Amino acid sequence: MSLRYSILASGSTGNALYVESDEHSFLVDAGFSGKQMESLFGQIDRDINKLSGIFVTHEHSDHIKGVGVLARKYKLPVYANEKTWKAMDGLVREIPTEQKFIFNMETVKSFGAVEIESFGVSHDAAEPMFYVFHHSDKKLVLITDTGYVSDRMKGIITNADAYIFESNHDVQMLRMGRYPWNIKRRILSDVGHVSNEDAAVAMSDVIGEKTRRVYLAHLSLDNNMKDLARMSVSQTLQSRGLIVGEQFELYDTDPKTPTVLTAV
Repeated sequence: MSLRYSILASGSTGNALYVESDEHSFLVDAGFSGKQMESLFGQIDRDINKLSGIFVTHEHSDHIKGVGVLARKYKLPVYANEKTWKAMDGLVREIPTEQKFIFNMETVKSFGAVEIESFGVSHDAAEPMFYVFHHSDKKLVLITDTGYVSDRMKGIITNADAYIFESNHDVQMLRMGRYPWNIKRRILSDVGHVSNEDAAVAMSDVIGEKTRRVYLAHLSLDNNMKDLARMSVSQTLQSRGLIVGEQFELYDTDPKTPTVLTAV
């Protein structure tokens, strides 16, 4: 038995993560139209009908654009905390009451052999939270959309087998870029997004002896590049005694193309 996952897409235009065990399958966020989500599932040869549920991190459109249409079309359960449900009201249209489930922050839900743990992050949303998937002795962490990584978060996500970790922007690209100052200030704030360097510093505090894979996620289309993110993160990790390619590998994610379905 194993836990398998594919980052269906990740970036400032939309985000979605697929996770499966032998008994259950899960979707975290659906930041694309229904047709786009169906196409992404087709690329990994998986059936949306078989999902055990959609798990929502927060109400921003790049995470919930397709939640409502998928829930209605495939009659899927949707899990989110109360404040996120209220914030989504009107954004995902009507979802039948019997398909709406409360998943409170910093709690655990069990689905057969899989335990899904929620934890809060620092982002400008109603009550943003992300997830840790536990299966046997394996641990998969998703953490994006946070302005910083606190000691509390680090305690929850430490020593995972695989991380899907935000590496949103290069600070110099952002400062010199075309965004108005109020948007730049929001991204750089404690409720914005972590930079390449800040992400690497946080990674260095949580990567453990079990860690084998780290994926750089939620890259800004305007203020980052895959090669730059990988280089910046690798250099910062090396300066803190962690060498990419020895204990663990660093992987890209893409705003349009799923990663290969991989066992934790």
